[in-house]
Amino acid sequence: MSNQPHSSHPVANMQNRALLIAFHFPPQSESSGIQRTLSFARNLGSFGWKPMVVSAAPMAYERKNASQLASVPADIEVRRPLALDAKRHLGVRGRYPQLLALPDRWISWWLFAVPVALAMVRKHKPAVIWSTFPIATAHLIGLTLQRLTGLPWIADFRDPMLQVDFPSNPLQRRMFAWIERRAIERCTCATFTTRGALESYKARFPAHLHAKFQVIENGYDEQSFALDGAEPATPAGRPGQRPVTLVHSGVLYTEGRDPSAFLNAIADLRRQGRIDAGRLRVVLRAPSEIAYFQALVESCGVADMVAVEPPVPYREALREMLDADGLLVFQGTPFNKQIPAKIYEYFRARKPILGLLDPAGETAGTLTAAGFLDIAAMTSREAIAPVLERFINAIEDGSAHVADDELVASSSRTHRARQLAQLFDQSITSPAVPAGSRPVR
Repeated sequence: MSNQPHSSHPVANMQNRALLIAFHFPPQSESSGIQRTLSFARNLGSFGWKPMVVSAAPMAYERKNASQLASVPADIEVRRPLALDAKRHLGVRGRYPQLLALPDRWISWWLFAVPVALAMVRKHKPAVIWSTFPIATAHLIGLTLQRLTGLPWIADFRDPMLQVDFPSNPLQRRMFAWIERRAIERCTCATFTTRGALESYKARFPAHLHAKFQVIENGYDEQSFALDGAEPATPAGRPGQRPVTLVHSGVLYTEGRDPSAFLNAIADLRRQGRIDAGRLRVVLRAPSEIAYFQALVESCGVADMVAVEPPVPYREALREMLDADGLLVFQGTPFNKQIPAKIYEYFRARKPILGLLDPAGETAGTLTAAGFLDIAAMTSREAIAPVLERFINAIEDGSAHVADDELVASSSRTHRARQLAQLFDQSITSPAVPAGSRPVR
């Protein structure tokens, strides 16, 4: 295998292969993280790199969508070694020994993925390895492969591995800390999705490691927005003649993405005679615990204005964004160093955005920098009510802010794939293989 840099021409030297290690990949359908790896798999070829993927057997996923498989390019080799979920496959009534779930419930994936990946290394001679967290076992596989092969390794952190209250289990936290420390020490480069996450790693790791840290944000996939060539439907009438429709697409939580204050703000505005079901309609799409959030909506007395809806296929969710009058994002203090991937899809949809956030968080900063100023503290109904009313007014009179062409272009996953390819180029030019690695011949 040559370590010479390849030409910068988009299709030159396709012998340079990259081995991608990713738990979240089609047909898994619960995590938006599949879109990051999928987009890299689709787009790296345009920048001189041929990807191969080691993912997990579909039985590992609680939620699957077979239609997602059609989005995987046919010319990409994807291997899916066995991965058992300790809770579902090894537990009894949901209870299982902790040792079977360290660092996470899919540690069995490591046993089967490492030999499969080594066989791919011997056969295809990839020039670089890439693995992505938040499944810690993925980085454990990447770490093992790097030690056995000596190949440059890019460790991708979609979320920080250690947060203030996560993992909360002491033994799991120690295991996460060990994997994280070894990953940072041995990887050629560590990538993060936000500047805040990168800065938190600089604060925790020695200065001589900081040169490894890079930001590659999430983004949107233009191919997904093609929607089979069909134009999105346009609701009858203009806002003001029909209810303004606001959509939140994705998981909600009781901590960190709690819509309680928002729902109470809606109730407050209605009691004041400022809005009603004829003026506002809210859709909470795929919040996860549907029964819980439906009960919350009813307890706030806004069930005629707020619909809690089940998951739909990804492209249908994108169509719903395009059809909406405005889009909602919930991102509280526990997620201050993260930006939800849907933000970039919201930009591409060119819709007004209402942020229910911690104003000190990374998401609030990103929205503000992009010109989206309708932001309120997620936990304060008093703060939300006037911002929500202003947001509805702006949509009705056509003055609400939307993303400009420059922002949309810079938020694409094609642009992110170009950034990753450049890191791959740099890694094979000067890989700086750590001592103790044992290259596979």
